[in-house]
Amino acid sequence: MELEERIRLLENGRKSTTSHTPSSQVIGRSNSKSLRLKSDKPSGGQSGHDGNTLLCKSIPDAIIPHIPSYCTECGLNLSAISSVVVGRRQEIFIPPIRAHYLEHVSHSKTCSCGNKCVGSFPEGINAPIQYSGQISALVAYLSVSQYLPYKRITLLMQDVFGIPMSEGTVDNLLERVAQKAMPAYQMIQQRIQSEAVVGGDETGASIGGKKGWMHTWQSPNHTFIVASMNRGFQTIMQYFPNGFPLSVYVSDCWAAQLKVLAKLHQLCIAHLMRELTNFVEALDCKWSMKMKAFFSDAIRVKQQLTITDYKQPCQEVAILQKRLDTLLKEHEDASPNKKVQAFIKRLEKHEKSILTFLYHHHVPPDNNASERAIRNVKVKTKVSGQYRSERGAERFAIIRSVMDTIKKSNKDILEAIMVLCYNYAE
Repeated sequence: MELEERIRLLENGRKSTTSHTPSSQVIGRSNSKSLRLKSDKPSGGQSGHDGNTLLCKSIPDAIIPHIPSYCTECGLNLSAISSVVVGRRQEIFIPPIRAHYLEHVSHSKTCSCGNKCVGSFPEGINAPIQYSGQISALVAYLSVSQYLPYKRITLLMQDVFGIPMSEGTVDNLLERVAQKAMPAYQMIQQRIQSEAVVGGDETGASIGGKKGWMHTWQSPNHTFIVASMNRGFQTIMQYFPNGFPLSVYVSDCWAAQLKVLAKLHQLCIAHLMRELTNFVEALDCKWSMKMKAFFSDAIRVKQQLTITDYKQPCQEVAILQKRLDTLLKEHEDASPNKKVQAFIKRLEKHEKSILTFLYHHHVPPDNNASERAIRNVKVKTKVSGQYRSERGAERFAIIRSVMDTIKKSNKDILEAIMVLCYNYAE
């Protein structure tokens, strides 16, 4: 039996996607396994779903009449005969986009008293020639929201708009947008501490050729992202020294996240189920099968609960709580593998943070919202490469936090950033 278990461990280890991790250490730590079950529905749009059809504009921007001028049969001139509309078709197109150069001219007048009065330039117009706040906002949008690297931004600005721009100018404009966004960024940091539910997560990022980290804290209304060279509790204390005393804090089982001061904690059930899936597949662990089934039942109950169910004791929740207590106390079917045993001890230690979502209707069972909030960091890295400097990573975090928060308020991102940074000087 011991030899068979060792073989299973080694075979599972060969599925590792890393070259530096010992194969036997991969057990229970892979997060690449999807928990989504195969559906019996065919792929694509389902019968009866709401479709999206391209509709004609009720008031078009321009109308081009197509009126016959002569008879195609006998050649008679038809210009004197009135026409009747028999059909309409619309074509969507983008007119040629070229930059406008707006010149501000200052004049002077001499008063009869001898005083010379000079017309003032608008605030922010400081250089002989500069880019407007509109262009600054567009550059920030292309870099942070669409993840374009500097080189592609300069090519797009030249080819599409006819605006010459160097990569250094792109960097300068992003710095100035970040400075303009700083008050909003700080406001997000303050407001998120009073949210009912806050999720926290972090992901690795290459910053200046070194291993860095991007941290996020998000709620239904706000997203706050920071760049740091430290993954641990030090970064959390730097930005939230008082924790989240008014919030239910949702996170994975990373030690730094579990140390966060909060009203209550909720462990990410999705993370736990992925570990259990690995235990089941690699070790055929019966206890893991039972615990995974328990989590699936708990999530199903969560989906069925109404707001009224949270105001009074719910029998289904009470039954689930007893099942959890039993599973944690009676785990003789669990594998003696050290990864499995460490997993069980972790659940025992944080038992009160496992089913929080069943007692509060606004608390989700997983931390997927935080993973979505931090996923943009990975997309930016894949499209543009590493962050060249710590300040570059900080700029991305500041601007992206503001953009994601704007998006959550259902406002136009580009328009809002344009208002934020208008009248920028080059």
